[in-house]
This record gives sequence, structure tokens and C-alpha cells, in this order.
Amino acid sequence: MIGAYPRKLGFAFCAALFVAGCGDETTQTFDGMTFRASLDADREAPHDFVVEVRDAGKSLAGAREAGRYEAVRYCIETFGNSRMTWLQGPDADDADLRIENGNLIMQGQCAGW
Repeated sequence: MIGAYPRKLGFAFCAALFVAGCGDETTQTFDGMTFRASLDADREAPHDFVVEVRDAGKSLAGAREAGRYEAVRYCIETFGNSRMTWLQGPDADDADLRIENGNLIMQGQCAGW
């Protein structure tokens, strides 16, 4: 009976760590906000991509970085590096950004293809 208590405590501790590890740690925040971003690439030309960041009005600076993050992740996973060229990117002036229905739309190409 005495040996069962430490074992139960150990299981409880491991379970707590597991649940903590499954929390929002994988959610990325930018400028203190969370954003949903999606990236579409052409099957015929996978180096070309378009990133859409929803609800850019929450924080335009955060939306820019969320889109950049998504593009870097895609280029690394697909081509093994983060080099890219932006056609309409996060470093453009606010007036030059493409916003449709409140969503930021950016377009670029991964290098290394």
C-alpha cells in the first residue's frame, strides 16, 4: 500500500506534463495576437505560393509576421531553405498591401527550385 502512493503520484505528474505539453504551445502569436494563416502553392510550380492571413485588422504588424512565418515554414519544409522572393510581401508599405475581406494576401516564390 505504501508503494502504491508514489506510483500514483508519478502517474499523476506524468499526466499533468502530458496535458501541459498538449496545450497552446504550438500556437504562434504575433504582436500579441493569434492569427489563422493558410498557404496555397501551385502543384505545377510549387515554388509559387500565396499566403492568406485572416482578420488582419486585429494587428497589421502581427498579420504581416504571421504570413511571413507561414511562408518561411513552407519553403523550409518543401525546399530545405528559407530563401524567398516576395511579389507582394510583408515588408511593403501599408498602402501597398493587398487586403481582401479583412484578410491579408501575400504572394511569393521559394528559392532553390
